Amino acid sequence: MDFLKPWQQEIMGASRIITSLLYTQHGMNKLLGYPMREDADWNFPEIASLRFLSGILELIGGPLIALGIMTRPLSFLMSGHMAAAYFIGHWYGDAFFPYLNGGDASILFCFMFLVLSAFGPGAWAVDNLKVSKTAPAE
Repeated sequence: MDFLKPWQQEIMGASRIITSLLYTQHGMNKLLGYPMREDADWNFPEIASLRFLSGILELIGGPLIALGIMTRPLSFLMSGHMAAAYFIGHWYGDAFFPYLNGGDASILFCFMFLVLSAFGPGAWAVDNLKVSKTAPAE
């Protein structure tokens, strides 16, 4: 698959943006009630509950990663968040398989954020801008 090699940074950048926007949707749903499924009932989560804290991480961290701001440390944090979400919220009883327990998104987010923390943000990230520390010549 060498034909994709010249596009690695762009593919990583697009993957970062799409992953973080999908992640942000979960925070919007938890804290704002949008988007909402037709059959769902929404209530604002209790302050300091796991649902509230997850919503804060998703609603703030998602857009920052989409913009490519502090991508590596935030992605590492979000990867751990999604690993914990899987084991706390999905892996229970006899429902070991992610397809059955609804945890497939948590696992995918976990590993995509782990990839971003290891390999960087890719193209189109604020993290890639270099600020000159020298004063301009007069």
